[in-house]
Amino acid sequence: MFEATLEKAELLKKILDAVKELVSDANLDCNDEGLKLQAMDNSHVALVSLWLKTDSFSEFRCDRDMTLGMNLGSLQKIIKCANNDDNCKLSASEDADTLNLQFQGKRAARVGEYEMKLMDIDSEQLGIPETDYDAKIRMPSSEFAKIMRDLKDLGESVRIEATSEGVKFTAEGEIGTGSVTIKPTGDWEEGEARSKKKKAATKTKVKKERAGSARVKKEENGNDSDEAMDEDDDEDVKPKVKPEPVSDDEEDDEEEDSDEEGSGSDSEEERPSKKKKAPAGKKGKKSAEGEDARNVFIDVSQAVSLNFSIKYLNNFAKSTPLSSDVMLQMSNDVPLLVAYEWEGGSIKFYLAPKIAED
Repeated sequence: MFEATLEKAELLKKILDAVKELVSDANLDCNDEGLKLQAMDNSHVALVSLWLKTDSFSEFRCDRDMTLGMNLGSLQKIIKCANNDDNCKLSASEDADTLNLQFQGKRAARVGEYEMKLMDIDSEQLGIPETDYDAKIRMPSSEFAKIMRDLKDLGESVRIEATSEGVKFTAEGEIGTGSVTIKPTGDWEEGEARSKKKKAATKTKVKKERAGSARVKKEENGNDSDEAMDEDDDEDVKPKVKPEPVSDDEEDDEEEDSDEEGSGSDSEEERPSKKKKAPAGKKGKKSAEGEDARNVFIDVSQAVSLNFSIKYLNNFAKSTPLSSDVMLQMSNDVPLLVAYEWEGGSIKFYLAPKIAED
């Protein structure tokens, strides 16, 4: 039996948006480590490797290793039926030919149940060798997406040149040439330390949110039972204390008191407006997040210069909503690795370089 529950369906929506144009049919491998997907595009130029760890799910159960073959376009159509904040539960029994999906709102007022037919897909799990890349670049994912978006109209390919001084993206076409150079803002060790610290903070935040969500559900269930008991009791129990009537003299005194309070010298219009200042902690946090979003870290042991299809890189950039930064790893005559990592999972793309024509 396989069962897995995501706190928010939004995560699955973002993943499908990132891979839908590269892969149409794929096997989802389920085991005690989580969910894994590996597939190549039809041209065998790019490879997608997705890993959703068990930490990504609030509940996870996989009694034995299973492979679920599915059409990602069909899965996306069903996922669109869920709100971003809905719980998304995936389940399938052993040797099942359907995948069950259940979407439940936060207050359980709405529950959607769907079944999707599974497929038999003949594919081999490719072994990805560990590579010691000559150039590693960690940069904001939004910046990488903008560069690809800006250069895609100039040509069909982009040259990426990485040196210790920076990374240069160049595209050339019929209308002209364009290039963007990104320079490092700190050393590589500093960037890795920040990345680890950010992941640890995110993990702690997720744990707190799940604990709070579980507590709210428990309280709501308790309140529902209490309300039911109260409704039964209201029919038999009558209020013991009746409101006492107010005399005319007391009413006049209350009116005079209200008039005196309203006739103060400082009316709301005359009082100077006071703006509330944001707590220092929140302001500092915002500036720190903005600073992290601009950081670029580069580690180059040997200069690298390769050409790649900009169409594929632009598709990879659709993973931007999944992570605030992206990792590019390159070596001469080796496929480019574009990795988006977040607490609980990662999605990696491998792209073969274009061979220069003589």
